[in-house]
Amino acid sequence: MTPEEFLQKLQEEAATFAKAVATNEGEWIIKGFIDVYRRIYTISVDTKIISKVLELLLFPMFVEFAKGNGLKIDLCPQQNFYPDLTFTHEASGRKFAVDIKSTYRTSDTYVNGMTLGAFTGYFRKRDSNKNTLFPYNQYAGHFVLGVIYSKCDEVADERKQFTLEDLPKIPSVVQHFQFFAQPKYRIASSRPGSGNTKNIGSVIKIAELVNGTGPFSSLGEEVYDDYWMFYLTRDMAQTLSIERPYSNLKTYLEYKKRGVDTLRAHEQEIVQLAEDEASKAEE
Repeated sequence: MTPEEFLQKLQEEAATFAKAVATNEGEWIIKGFIDVYRRIYTISVDTKIISKVLELLLFPMFVEFAKGNGLKIDLCPQQNFYPDLTFTHEASGRKFAVDIKSTYRTSDTYVNGMTLGAFTGYFRKRDSNKNTLFPYNQYAGHFVLGVIYSKCDEVADERKQFTLEDLPKIPSVVQHFQFFAQPKYRIASSRPGSGNTKNIGSVIKIAELVNGTGPFSSLGEEVYDDYWMFYLTRDMAQTLSIERPYSNLKTYLEYKKRGVDTLRAHEQEIVQLAEDEASKAEE
């Protein structure tokens, strides 16, 4: 199975997910958590909670997807390991990495954005087993199974307890799901994700996410790899005592046109610095 064949099958499967997680009206079928006393607690609209519950809901579907396509499925052994799912084609032995990422709409055109994994650690030291199930360079393809949803206007009071009889009255916290699957590089932006973590950010236009037409889609995965393997934040450049060579695609392309690849001279230092940064983030 080639990466292109795997992507096609994953996209076909993703097209069926919305019906499996939502009602005919588009509302999420998950209403809350239930305890042994049959009390229901509503789900927070917190994106991390929603993402985790979605992962649990989708997992049986991924198992069936693997069985139907001659694939073996492995989960990441620990939190913050890459990737969420590893699919190994049993006939060819090729491995495919799939991360499940979710985000919410901020308008009809845009979403809040996703983080697509680290640009330090295993991403730069690609033969390392640290924080990844298999070394990054052992995967034939790196993919994102994306989930876009809308937050509901009506949200239940999280402090209130409900019973099973109340189930029809409990509002869903999210609705109108849209699933897509794309190679990671095709939906990556040229900026880090939110927060202080060293993560690659995604594009935020819905059409670019769904169709895989981010800025690196035309430039290719090699350019994406080169850009992010040598990307330096201001602090990282300061630590190396060098001028930050680029901060976006425009300055990256200008830097490459100059033909003086300063970063290659610091390659080992950059890889080590990135590994140190990743270790600090884990502490």
